Amino acid sequence: MEKKILLVDDEPNNLQLLRQILRDDYQLLFAHNGQTALDAVTAHHPDLILLDVMMPDLDGYEVCRRLKANPLTSDIPVIFITAMGEVDDEAAGFDVGAVDYIHKPVSPAIVSRRVQTHLSLVHIKELEDSQREAIYMLGAAGHYNDNDTGLHIWRMAAYARAIAEAAGWPEDLAERIELAAPLHDTGKIGIPDGILKAPRKLTAEEWVIMRQHTTIGYDILQRSDTPIFKMAAEIALHHHEKWDGSGYPNGLVGNQIPASAQIVALADVFDALTMKRSYKEAWSAEEAVAEIRANSGTHFNPALVELFLNIQPRIIEIKDKWNQEE
Repeated sequence: MEKKILLVDDEPNNLQLLRQILRDDYQLLFAHNGQTALDAVTAHHPDLILLDVMMPDLDGYEVCRRLKANPLTSDIPVIFITAMGEVDDEAAGFDVGAVDYIHKPVSPAIVSRRVQTHLSLVHIKELEDSQREAIYMLGAAGHYNDNDTGLHIWRMAAYARAIAEAAGWPEDLAERIELAAPLHDTGKIGIPDGILKAPRKLTAEEWVIMRQHTTIGYDILQRSDTPIFKMAAEIALHHHEKWDGSGYPNGLVGNQIPASAQIVALADVFDALTMKRSYKEAWSAEEAVAEIRANSGTHFNPALVELFLNIQPRIIEIKDKWNQEE
C-alpha cells in the first residue's frame, strides 16, 4: 500500500516542486495553511508530514505542537521544510516534536532520501509494536490457566531488567531480556490442566510431564529468528537449570547456563516467593532475599546473587510499583 504524505506550504510553487519529486512513489495530500493541514491530518492520518515553518496564522511550529499534543496524531513524523537556517530555529523545531529539517531551496535527492529514511523508521516501529503485542499475548497464554499469577510475569521481567543492568548489560540487551522474560513459561500451554492445576504435590510421573514445559516452550519460540524470540527460547528452555547442575532439562552446570536464563531464574524465584498463592502466604522481601542468599552457589550464580543483593532498593521500588497495579 502506498504511503500517504501530507505536504503543507502556503506557496503553491513549493507544493508543486514537492509534488514533482514525490508523486511517483507516494500518495500525496496537500494543504496551503496550518488549519487546513490539521483538518487533513484528522481526515486522512498520513504516514509523514512535510511542513513549512513560515505560514500566516498558524505557523509550522504551532501546527506541530498541536499534532504532538493529540494522542491520535502524535506518532506521525513531521519534517520541517524551511528557509530558516539558524541553529536556534532548528532547535525550536525539534523541541516541538519534529524529526528532521530540510532546507529551501530543496534538493530532490535530499527530499527523497529523508522521506525514505523516516518512513523506514515508521515501518520498524510498526514491526516492533507488532512484536510487543505478540509477546504480551504469548506471555498471557503461558499463564492462562494459572489464576494466581496476576502481574507476576511483568513484575518478574522488570526485576530481570534491573539485574541485567546491574550486570553491565547495554541498554538494548537489558530491554530485550525484559521483553523476553515474560515468555519463560510459554510451554505450559502444552501441560494438561490436571497436572497444571493439581491442588496437591505432583507424583513423580506428573513431574516428568510438568518439566516438559521447558522444551515445549523452546519448540514454540525457537521458530522465530528475531533476537527477542531467540532469547525467549533460550530462557524458556533453561530457566529451571541450576548452578550446581541439579536443574532440568539438561543438567547444565555454571556458565553453561545462558546468562539470560540465569537472570530470569533468580528474578522468577524472588517474585514467586514474595507473591501470595492459593497454597501459601507471601514471603517478606527479607525472607526471600535470605532464601536466595542461602541458595547462592547451588541454585544461583553467586556473582548474580551479589549483584541482586546490591540493588535491593531498586528491586523493592519495582515490587512496590507493580503491587500498586494489582
